Amino acid sequence: MFRLALHWQILIALVLAVIAGVLTGKDAAIFSISFYAIYAFLGSLFLNALKMIIVPLIVSSIIVGIAGIGGGRGLGRIGGKTLLYYVITSLLAILTGLVLVNLFTPGIINGVPLQSIFNLDSGAAAAVTERVAGRGIADIADVFLSMVPSNIIAAAANGQMLGLIFFSLVFGFFMTRINEAYAEAQFNFWHGLHETMLKITDWVMLFAPLGVFALVAKVIAGMQGEDLATLATSLGTFFMTVLLALAVHMFVSLPLLLKLVGRVSPRRHFRAMSPALLTAFSTASSSATLPMTMECVEKNAGVSNRTSSFVLPLGATVNMDGTALYECVAAMFIAQAYGIELSLTTQFLVVTIALLTSIGVAGIPAASLVAISIILAAIGLPAEAIGLILAVDRVLDMCRTTVNVFSDSCGAVIIASTEGEAGLLLDPQRQPA
Repeated sequence: MFRLALHWQILIALVLAVIAGVLTGKDAAIFSISFYAIYAFLGSLFLNALKMIIVPLIVSSIIVGIAGIGGGRGLGRIGGKTLLYYVITSLLAILTGLVLVNLFTPGIINGVPLQSIFNLDSGAAAAVTERVAGRGIADIADVFLSMVPSNIIAAAANGQMLGLIFFSLVFGFFMTRINEAYAEAQFNFWHGLHETMLKITDWVMLFAPLGVFALVAKVIAGMQGEDLATLATSLGTFFMTVLLALAVHMFVSLPLLLKLVGRVSPRRHFRAMSPALLTAFSTASSSATLPMTMECVEKNAGVSNRTSSFVLPLGATVNMDGTALYECVAAMFIAQAYGIELSLTTQFLVVTIALLTSIGVAGIPAASLVAISIILAAIGLPAEAIGLILAVDRVLDMCRTTVNVFSDSCGAVIIASTEGEAGLLLDPQRQPA
């Protein structure tokens, strides 16, 4: 029977979601149940299904991947390449955002700082202030402390992905150092778990179009009236500045790395990753998108599980190009809005903190608001200034998550290419080894 490919199903769901969200808004109801509540229920159900498989999928993927590498020399080589790629792409993203926010100065309208013509929503500002109360630059140390959890079960229950990744890396490494009979039994168990989780992932992905429809329709339905007016006026320049910076990174910087370093076709890679990118856009969660990302990278791009199971779970937690870019642009925008001209030294501080905090930002919607508060505290701006960007944060969250996921996938392909893997993206110029 004729059946549309998953990415076309998701794309159609996105279009229908926009139409449904505009038509129903927050108030329309059927049988006394608002459409908005229905969207929220279905969207939460889909997100919960994705989150349900994250912990076992990540743990089994990393352990199997590390054991497959062999633990020693191979791990050091791939690990070094992965970390180098993450640092370079995050820095490129931040610098792109810094250049554009200085060029367009979205916090200044007709030479007047936004503060004097834009009234902060005191309720929203108070909520943000309470949420990030007590945050400061010292919180960056917590990122590294969370890498070594005191209780691995609690870390799994609380979604502390850095701790789980560190434990899985150590477990996979030392699994190759025990008696061969025990090592084989352990490997078979974890490999079987990984294969099972991939089957469950395939099943959950069957409902992706419905989940995407509900999530996007909820966002659109909630952006009626005052929010849409704010989006179209006061925050329009900021919104477009972030989008332009994200677009430059996603459609210029990363494709150049794919072409020059990975020696693969960027166009083929975009096509291979389209289901994951659309899922990332709709969920605004790189962690929730991870199952789809792994499936696209392995099945569509041709990257081996040996590489993807190490690069992608790590990237979903520590490689946040879009988030780092957004943190930098948002901090600079708020400084401009308050009429504060930041020196080059202070801007360098913003770049450095954005790079560090992006490492520890969880792959869940709106987590970067806390990271932005750390930057604001470091340069002396009030945390309640985050209220300036709340109206458009959700939409930009969806966009920057898409960039995060695309960067992770590019890293997997580039590292696979440098490791000599054949058949990547079905490029005829690459011959099997």
